[in-house]
Amino acid sequence: MIYCVYKMEGKEMDSKNSKERNFIKSLLAKNWTQFKIKPKEAMEMVKTKGFQSLNISLYEDPEYHFREFFDKETGLWITGDCEDGTTPFRRSFPSLLDIGIMGHCPNGKAGICAKAGIQCYQNAPNSTRDNMKLEDFKTIIDQCKGKTFQVALGGAGDPNLHENFKEIVEYCRNNGIIPNYTTSGFNLTDKQVEISKQCGAVAVSQYSRLEIGQMPSYQILEDGSRIPTEMMQVFSETNPQTNIAIQKFLDAGITTNIHYVLGKNTIKEAIIRLKNNLFPEGINAIVFLLHKPVGLGQESNMLHYDDPEVKEFFELIDNEKFPFKIGFDACSVPGIINFTKNIDSRSTETCEGSRTSAYIDAQMNMMPCSFGNQDKSYYVSLYDNTIKEAWESEVFNNFRNHLFKACPNCKNRVNCYGGCPIISNIVLCNRQERKY
Repeated sequence: MIYCVYKMEGKEMDSKNSKERNFIKSLLAKNWTQFKIKPKEAMEMVKTKGFQSLNISLYEDPEYHFREFFDKETGLWITGDCEDGTTPFRRSFPSLLDIGIMGHCPNGKAGICAKAGIQCYQNAPNSTRDNMKLEDFKTIIDQCKGKTFQVALGGAGDPNLHENFKEIVEYCRNNGIIPNYTTSGFNLTDKQVEISKQCGAVAVSQYSRLEIGQMPSYQILEDGSRIPTEMMQVFSETNPQTNIAIQKFLDAGITTNIHYVLGKNTIKEAIIRLKNNLFPEGINAIVFLLHKPVGLGQESNMLHYDDPEVKEFFELIDNEKFPFKIGFDACSVPGIINFTKNIDSRSTETCEGSRTSAYIDAQMNMMPCSFGNQDKSYYVSLYDNTIKEAWESEVFNNFRNHLFKACPNCKNRVNCYGGCPIISNIVLCNRQERKY
């Protein structure tokens, strides 16, 4: 068996029943001892099979004996089984790193996020830390070359505001690693857009809220007069800068996604937007991120399994078609499992923290997940350790063990691993088998 992980940092390739998928499957299915192909040779084989993109990475895990294929143009990421036929639980080195290059946030201090009802999990409006040094960033990338497919630039602020944004993006590309980032889009400059063309994809945070009003509709009579018939809803945006930024990226030909935080204060609006197609035309995907009570995040804004809007939202996603792709963060996977019937489990990936990904903050603290950023017990300093040493540290092993041992009697455990190890009460599950 192989499974696809649709990483929304890049374009999704429709691999179902495709020649491309079948060819990759044949590569991954070969006996391990006979897998002698080198990346350059594989690219020639791919070319003869009619691939549109040759910009690919092939990875062989030296410890857990499985292979991965990553298409740098489309974002398609396929992982094969381990040598013994089991699905890989972890990697010997992260395939994706979330790198918090920003230590502070001018837009957050201006109250932009708060006005949109977003409660920053990084507590960025109150942060006065320095941004990541360029040399520190280069040290990270130097260790990742040949092992890590892509990085997500983030932290406590908009990465495009980093003083070395251009150099950071270029250094990733020059070392065969795809950079991606999320931004509020506020005061986005043409220069920043031009630099962003080197990214696999850009996500704009949904910091515009809907204002819903009413206006009458009219019937036109034969004499040209009109009479009101009924009231109809009209929608307007509270923050035009969000859509302006999205359009700038789209006009530049950049794969553009929207990151939408789902909390009690935003889920009803999400449902209205989806039902009325109120997202900008031309976007690649809407990626829904579950609200977490971390940093400025409040517990009162958390969604719960028995919230009626949660059921309505997931059923809408499950049964309707949209003119864009739908993505979720790993924290939402329990909700997908429990509330949907038509979503193929092979298109989802549960908590990747310590298994295939990690977070590094601007002060070079590495942790299994960015949602541990407020808790120093999750920190492993990269000033004192290599990435590989941090990856194999007690902190990371404990995080992995939590996932590996969670919910042992649940039939869906390998698709979920019990959900979030950091904040257990955000997990959208009420099963009796749940044990964490």
